[in-house]
Amino acid sequence: MTTALVLVGVIGAGTIGGVFFAFSTFVMRALAQLPPAHGVAAMQRINVVVLNPLFLGTFMGTAVVQGLAAVLAVAGWSPVRSPLLLAAAALYIVGTFGVTMALNVPRNDRLQSLPADGDAARTYWPVYVREWTFWNHVRTVAALASAVCGGLALMAW
Repeated sequence: MTTALVLVGVIGAGTIGGVFFAFSTFVMRALAQLPPAHGVAAMQRINVVVLNPLFLGTFMGTAVVQGLAAVLAVAGWSPVRSPLLLAAAALYIVGTFGVTMALNVPRNDRLQSLPADGDAARTYWPVYVREWTFWNHVRTVAALASAVCGGLALMAW
């Protein structure tokens, strides 16, 4: 059961890392190249559409799975696997889930509250793109590093 749980955590972290990687490498660049009202409107729409069961289930479910794997890692301590599983859990829960909730979501909420074609949105848009993208890089690296740690733990079984 632990092996299957870790595998699900690796797949989940890798999937979410891939989504965030796409935003870091081309989605945000493309949106930033649009006129501000269009970029803001597109990101506002993305922030609504992303709230769907498949994405949220993967995003939040991976946090739960990583937490369970960490508990099992402590309960059945292994000097090689357990530290890797604890690192995978910490990277995902803190670096991906935590960063999202503490740093990306508040920026999304602020952007969502602005009329896309208003002066406030036009002024905030470059700040949003810069700050949101920076924190997206952080959560991308954390998710992918989590997947690597989990994969290494699986290889050590």
